[in-house]
Amino acid sequence: MNRLPNSASALACTAHALNLIEKQTLSHEEMKALNREVIDYFQQHVNPGFLEYRKSVTAGGDYGAVEWQAGGLNTLVDTQGQEFLDCLGGFGIFNVGHRNPTVVSAVQNQLAKQPLHSQELLDPLRAMLAKTLATLTPGKLKYSFFCNSGTESVEAALKLAKAYQAPRGRYTFVAATGAFHGKSLGALSATAKAAFRKPFMPLLPGFRHVPYGDIEAMRELFTECRKTGDDIAGVILEPIQGEGGVILPPPGYLPAVRQLCDEFGALLIFDEVQTGMGRTGKMFACEHENVHPDILCLAKALGGGVMPIGATVATAEVFSVLFDNPFLHTTTFGGNPLACAAALATIHVLLEENLPQQAEQKGNMLLDGFRQLALEFPELVVEARGQGMLMAIEFTNNEIGYQFASEMFRQHVLVAGTLNNAKTIRIEPPLTLTIEQCEQVLSAARKAMESLCVARSKAATAEENESL
Repeated sequence: MNRLPNSASALACTAHALNLIEKQTLSHEEMKALNREVIDYFQQHVNPGFLEYRKSVTAGGDYGAVEWQAGGLNTLVDTQGQEFLDCLGGFGIFNVGHRNPTVVSAVQNQLAKQPLHSQELLDPLRAMLAKTLATLTPGKLKYSFFCNSGTESVEAALKLAKAYQAPRGRYTFVAATGAFHGKSLGALSATAKAAFRKPFMPLLPGFRHVPYGDIEAMRELFTECRKTGDDIAGVILEPIQGEGGVILPPPGYLPAVRQLCDEFGALLIFDEVQTGMGRTGKMFACEHENVHPDILCLAKALGGGVMPIGATVATAEVFSVLFDNPFLHTTTFGGNPLACAAALATIHVLLEENLPQQAEQKGNMLLDGFRQLALEFPELVVEARGQGMLMAIEFTNNEIGYQFASEMFRQHVLVAGTLNNAKTIRIEPPLTLTIEQCEQVLSAARKAMESLCVARSKAATAEENESL
């Protein structure tokens, strides 16, 4: 039987939520009630699968860590007052920390004037952000299209490349195995994980995948596609694969891809949604090898952890396909004043505080510590790898990786696996993490691995006893 809409119930829900939003603290009873509510609503109205996935919910489902507020630049506090050191960084959105005061102030000041644009008058912050990105990004990148997420920035990049290359008779796109570019239909066609792709087949035609880091495989595909008339329109790559498990390409790979694209007339698209904005020790990861793309995709940290925003930045030659009809690809909320204010403030903080260089220094310290642990616990760890503050610990199997993340959670340090590689745990903290907090992370990681070794030893002894 269909349920009739109930305005009174909905009004009660919104009044309750607004009351919570206004509260600075919760009593013990309010906390318990809110926790129960949140778990129930996830179960009944969001997605019960999330409750199975989140380490913050116990196996019995009777307790959940419910996020309440930022505790500082690098920490989160739950409704019970427990503080967690954030080494997940919202999958890479908190490069300048949680509630960075400069970013929050810019958004609040803009909110007091005009939250969203009229769509008719020229909006100044979009112009200023586009100018800033033209100045900041490498090579000949000049024009920006603004949207609301990384997936949208990839969609825009693919459409730009299609519009540019279609008159030239080029329709085929090359992506890499292990790639993650988003889950909308176009972005998903470039994404490589079968579990995400199969339910939505057939995807967009013309997408091919080659092993990441294998330039000869890519050259062979280019050559074969030319023979059959399926000429390559563009290559889309992450300079470091994030969700694939923080996979670094071999030295010289990205320059070789650039050269191959130039040779065959293909466009090079870099998806820096996760690697951009100082994360790897440079403002953009492609700068480590001085490789310039034709199109650059940005999002995640661009909004400073305060507002969602994505950007697709292209050369004048490529972007010119939108000049005759600027409405060929648009989005209502893209480039809105609040998001642009957040992005401008974020870039200002990154540059003024030299956070990319800090990411390199503190990232090296953390990575050295993780590599030492990998040597000490070879039965658990395959490898520790990364660049800047984008790091990963690869465990021997998925179960151990999940157990490690759970142990870190019990020590109030947030980490998680990557979407395309579950046995790999990412370490992706804010670039504002202090040296003392880096030491805290390494100490927690050591304790977690020691705990896993004890648990494995006990399990092995129990199994041995059962077999006697």
